[in-house]
Amino acid sequence: MIDGQDELPIKQQAKLLKLARSSVYYQPVPLPASDLKLMHRIDRLHLAHPFAGSRMLRDLLKGEGFKVGRCHVRTLMKRMGIEALYRRPRTSKPGAGHRIYPYLLANRQIDQADQVWATDITYVPMARGFVYLVAIMDWHSRRVLSWRLSNTLTTDFCVEALEEALRRYGHPQIFNTDQGSQFTSDEFTQVLKDRDIQISMDGKGAWRDNVFVERLWRSVKYEEIYLHAYEAMADVRTGLRSYFDFYNRQRPHDGLNRQTPDQVYFDSKNELRTA
Repeated sequence: MIDGQDELPIKQQAKLLKLARSSVYYQPVPLPASDLKLMHRIDRLHLAHPFAGSRMLRDLLKGEGFKVGRCHVRTLMKRMGIEALYRRPRTSKPGAGHRIYPYLLANRQIDQADQVWATDITYVPMARGFVYLVAIMDWHSRRVLSWRLSNTLTTDFCVEALEEALRRYGHPQIFNTDQGSQFTSDEFTQVLKDRDIQISMDGKGAWRDNVFVERLWRSVKYEEIYLHAYEAMADVRTGLRSYFDFYNRQRPHDGLNRQTPDQVYFDSKNELRTA
């Protein structure tokens, strides 16, 4: 977008694009290998012990021979976008000025496809670095409707995943998220409002409200991500494309009476069409 060879000075290019000059000249500094190693291990420990906060993770890491303080663990957790899962005043931080919507799924029977969709973001380690994964899931069938990767925790890749799911599968009655800034942003919620989709957000401290997506992360990490040392984002994309195809079409689920997400999702949609 910014062309250093153009006759127009970079200062003027940044002004026309409404970009801060500091962001134009900024060159990201790669994380040291020691931090990447810590982050990979924190990710595994968090999945195994989701209740562990920075203090407990520090102690677990020290027990494994890592020399690390609590503040550094907390910094890395923030970069990874993970928090301990236990009841407390707030589990996710909305952006400044972002509206928080009520949780609409309490005591609601969810027995149809496209009744409720849900989403979340997780950290994906690579051999040298990491990326973030967002997925859109149908709550009833556990089917992954769309997903996207990004190397930053911005809103745009979440909106792209949402728009793809809506384009391919129609739209749900209710869309449930946590209170993260990506999902409370005007860019994300406006896509839902434009289609008259009810917006539901997990209650403060109620991490179980989005438990099906948490279970998806556990499956995809143990069955795909942790088995590979991805070299680049293209490798992650190829691996996840293959895994989600397997997950949707072939992998039976105990919670679905040993059926696959595809079977439950499309059977339910067919029943609704013929009803």
